[in-house]
Amino acid sequence: MFESIDRPSASIGEGDTVLVTGGSGFVGSAIVRSALSRRCAVRVLLRPTSPRQNLAGLPIEMIEGDMRDEAALTRALAGVRFLFHAAADYRLWARDPAEITRTNLAGTEQVMRAALRAGVERVVYTSSVATLRVTPETCAADESATLSPHEAIGAYKRSKVLAERCVLGLIEDEGLGAVIVNPSTPIGARDIRPTPTGRIILQAARGNMPAFVDTGLNLVDVDDVARGHLQALEFGRIGERYILGGENVMLEQLLGEICALAGRQRPRVELPRWPLFPLAWLAEFSAKFTRREPFLTRDGLKMAANRMFFTSAKAERELGYVHGPHHPALVAAFRWFSQAGYLDQRRT
Repeated sequence: MFESIDRPSASIGEGDTVLVTGGSGFVGSAIVRSALSRRCAVRVLLRPTSPRQNLAGLPIEMIEGDMRDEAALTRALAGVRFLFHAAADYRLWARDPAEITRTNLAGTEQVMRAALRAGVERVVYTSSVATLRVTPETCAADESATLSPHEAIGAYKRSKVLAERCVLGLIEDEGLGAVIVNPSTPIGARDIRPTPTGRIILQAARGNMPAFVDTGLNLVDVDDVARGHLQALEFGRIGERYILGGENVMLEQLLGEICALAGRQRPRVELPRWPLFPLAWLAEFSAKFTRREPFLTRDGLKMAANRMFFTSAKAERELGYVHGPHHPALVAAFRWFSQAGYLDQRRT
């Protein structure tokens, strides 16, 4: 069993150069803002095709390049004291599932080895609660509920389980100074992709979810998750995992809150999952031709068999992590989607 490594805690502040991979994304851009609030010199590695909206007007240095490009990583990590590796392919379906694995596993290993070569003092790796096991009997899973690769549903979960194991191996074998955080389901403003949870908010707000299944999520404000990353950097133990979560909420309640914000009738019909699998198969088949990610997927339905409830007690105890209620974050997400034009039915 892997044991955490005792090293002095880090202190992040004015003048420290930090690199954020995936800094243009939902969680990554929140980390960027949190680091800027500590007066750090923030650098972001992003692909030439990455959207820049979430970074507009921020006093940061942007370096273009892919995280699997050794030369780009060398440039990005030059003089960096701390690294937040938040880049990931967060999709529950892809025409080529190997794309998800290449980004989340191969890309993570490349970044971690580059950090070792560059002498980065400490790394925070953004994993996911997708690496943790939940069952029908689970009240709220903690960090001890480790999922094995063969148990993981779908390419995303499997890639994150394997990537987490890769990071732990580099900590143990090569002295990588990394702390792992496992965000639950972040919601809030600037969900530009949007994430799978953001798509639920959009579909419900548009009136496209008249029914629900018996499942639940752990919802957390993305800004709380970002602050948790900095706390993990400062106070986390090397090799430890910390769930950065919020409130456990049933899907029925979430959809009701979204519909109230949108001025729509809340869904009142509960559906069993099994009749939805043929619809999911058809949606995935169609997506191969439309090249648009389907909203309903077989892997998503399989995951919905369990309530994805988690506890952040360890992060609260060891990091001083604090999360607020989920509803203000849901309001922030709804308002941002509305102002950005995402409630138009024609948008994904």
